[in-house]
Amino acid sequence: MKKTIKYILVLLVAGSFFNSCETTDLDLRTSPNDLAADQADPNLLLNSIQFAYAANMVVFNDRGAELTRIDNMSGRDYFANYPGATFNAVWSRVYSSAVTGVGSGVSVGMLTNINNLETINENSDINYNFHVGVSKAMYAHQLLLLVDYLGSATLSQAGNPVEFPAPMMDDGATVYAGALAMLSEAEALLSGDAPDLGATDFFYGGDAASWIKAINSIRLKAYVTTGDAAGFNSVIAGNNFISDSADDFQFQFGARELQPDTRHHDYASDYTPSGANVYYSNWLMETMLESDDPRIRYYFYRQVDGTPGALDVNGDPVDASEEDLACSLVVPPQHYVDGGFTYCSVDSGYWGRSHGNDEGTPPDGFLRTASGVYPAAGRFDDDSFGTVGLGLGGGGAGIEPIILASDIDFWRADMAASDAEKATFFESAMVKSIAKVQSFASLDANADKSFEPSAADVTTYIDGVIADFNAATGDDKENIFAEQYFISMFGSGAEAFNYYRKTGFPTTLTPNWELNPGAFPRSFLLPQNEVVTNPNLTQKTSLTEQVFWDTNPASPAFPPAN
Repeated sequence: MKKTIKYILVLLVAGSFFNSCETTDLDLRTSPNDLAADQADPNLLLNSIQFAYAANMVVFNDRGAELTRIDNMSGRDYFANYPGATFNAVWSRVYSSAVTGVGSGVSVGMLTNINNLETINENSDINYNFHVGVSKAMYAHQLLLLVDYLGSATLSQAGNPVEFPAPMMDDGATVYAGALAMLSEAEALLSGDAPDLGATDFFYGGDAASWIKAINSIRLKAYVTTGDAAGFNSVIAGNNFISDSADDFQFQFGARELQPDTRHHDYASDYTPSGANVYYSNWLMETMLESDDPRIRYYFYRQVDGTPGALDVNGDPVDASEEDLACSLVVPPQHYVDGGFTYCSVDSGYWGRSHGNDEGTPPDGFLRTASGVYPAAGRFDDDSFGTVGLGLGGGGAGIEPIILASDIDFWRADMAASDAEKATFFESAMVKSIAKVQSFASLDANADKSFEPSAADVTTYIDGVIADFNAATGDDKENIFAEQYFISMFGSGAEAFNYYRKTGFPTTLTPNWELNPGAFPRSFLLPQNEVVTNPNLTQKTSLTEQVFWDTNPASPAFPPAN
């Protein structure tokens, strides 16, 4: 990843558009979108497109992670938990539904700004191919994810309000094909060293070659989701995709605390004067704790050494507490007992919540487990059991992972032709994931690094997982792979939702707190704002509509963990 000081400078101008998991705020004094298409500044248009894209990736990652237990989901009923407003802001940022106001996004969507960029490029003697190519790559990725999460999207009638004031939705397969064609357009525009002309590229610092690797990696994402082995292998044969962590596709946050706030959204939520505000997933923390995963001290920072109702770091029981953790006094429901799942409390101070826990918020801001040094740039867990607070750890200068080199190796393992080939890429994915996570320790200058796992510890862990994988068969084999894939996606998660619907693994995920939470979502409701204003759209009545590539049995029988 190419990083320059100008990233931070533009971030300071851009504003605090990541103060929550779903919002963005651009505080530009003169909006480029208020100008006529041929008068707008192409650099500012590109900035706006990048901000909209990054903000949307936060939402896709968060929703995918919640449903797959990488993050905590609060709410016992799936349908009630994900209403029609869930993707309102995402839809507005992609298209042009005039989202305005603090924290609501950008005033004009990506597509309108891309159309304006194309108009400028066509009518100018200056070559703006870089701007258009980068923008189309991001827009194509958004179209793929809209299909993955909603089942369909607007493509053929989008961006033409005069002719199509109420655009129709295109089916998922058509949108996927259109997005792949758009990636080819983007690659053509970026080929031949397209000049960045001073544009601020928050991802690759104006390096068109790196963007082409990202484009090919987005293609791989599409092919692995749909199971297109021929398309996948064709891209692999070209050997021009993200294969090294130096080329990872990620958004870099800053450490500025005051307005504009440029910090990672989880850091901004957790490192406050009143303590942490994010609850992390009991399933993920317990899975990592039980296997002695070397990434656990980087992912999570424990503020206490024991959770009520569990064992502390010394193996001693911690008293239950109605005030701090009400569920620690509750007898687990039978479906948790039968499955042997942890209902409330994880050992060794990992204080989070289980899937569907909808209890209120007790005074536990300085008790619950907080964001660690990866990817939010919080504190590294060195058994200090201190508290969170402004400026501690890495100050929030973390990342939003989008497509990492480790993801690509997991995809190659998923598409492998044999178990031996799968094991090879599986091992490589783990090596890259752990190495990247460990590199973030340097962000917390005050941490005791003697608590970092050694190279030998890491090797022993990876060798053990691969040995277990090679020895396992059937569902056990698939669960080992899927658990590691999900663990590696901490901080992202958009593709976890896809993998879970495609394969049904891992089957080891904890169930919802509620015995009958409704069918597991196979797609989300359409954005309600668009449904209300577009007479050609009708809202879904359930979350069970399957996207075109999801050919598994209908909910609730699938996925089996639900």
